[in-house]
Amino acid sequence: MVELNIESNAAPEKEDYVKIGVPGFDDLIEGGIPKGSSILVCGGPGSGKTTFCLHTLNYAANNGEKCLYLSFEESRERLIKHMKDYGFNPEELEEKGLLLIKRKNPFDISRSVEALLAKARGELLIEIDEVEELIPGGFKPDRIVFDSLSSISAAFIGRDEGYRVYIEQLFNALEKMNVTSFLISEVEQSINKYSKSGIEEFLADAIIAFYNIRKGNIRVSATEVIKVRGSAHKKKIVPFSMVRGKGIEIYPSEEVFTN
Repeated sequence: MVELNIESNAAPEKEDYVKIGVPGFDDLIEGGIPKGSSILVCGGPGSGKTTFCLHTLNYAANNGEKCLYLSFEESRERLIKHMKDYGFNPEELEEKGLLLIKRKNPFDISRSVEALLAKARGELLIEIDEVEELIPGGFKPDRIVFDSLSSISAAFIGRDEGYRVYIEQLFNALEKMNVTSFLISEVEQSINKYSKSGIEEFLADAIIAFYNIRKGNIRVSATEVIKVRGSAHKKKIVPFSMVRGKGIEIYPSEEVFTN
């Protein structure tokens, strides 16, 4: 029997839950993820984080939700090609106004936050609001992907205070917007570490981890739901595959065992 784990304050109504839409994944969470949750999607390089996020946006946009993908690394063109390789039709969704892919410079964010901190110390009198400026005017998304927090963190090297201020503001802004957000965090391959600073996993409503687990002379792609506030979830690591022309397929009835 698979153990269920639940983290809850007040349970939302059924209509306030959202489906991820990745085949097999929603079987891991009872009822779905509460709408407006901030979801930390973490794992090592090439573990499937970006594909997972593109897949859930494709599902949501095809069901009438407005979706925004904010990339701090890859270009729009590469992400569009990535989606097409998995059989998605992002350009049609863009034409319908349901999908928007934007690339941002993480160093612009770090400069804005440093200015904000200077203002708080009385050193600079300017008005900035770097969190809301990430959202294009006239576009009110239902789901947002930030790819990635690791890129933003790199722009704050040696300025940990600035990064913490930005992350706290980001999570607060997302909560006020009531938008379901997926925040990608690239970490070293581990089953115990989910973010670079630790503040991200504390602020997140849910954590989904992706692994490349070594079994003998092969690697197995696997995922695990670490926590979801307001929903019960299965406490198990399950395998998945990335299938060309289909996207991610997760196998919730299977298990991955490691020493």
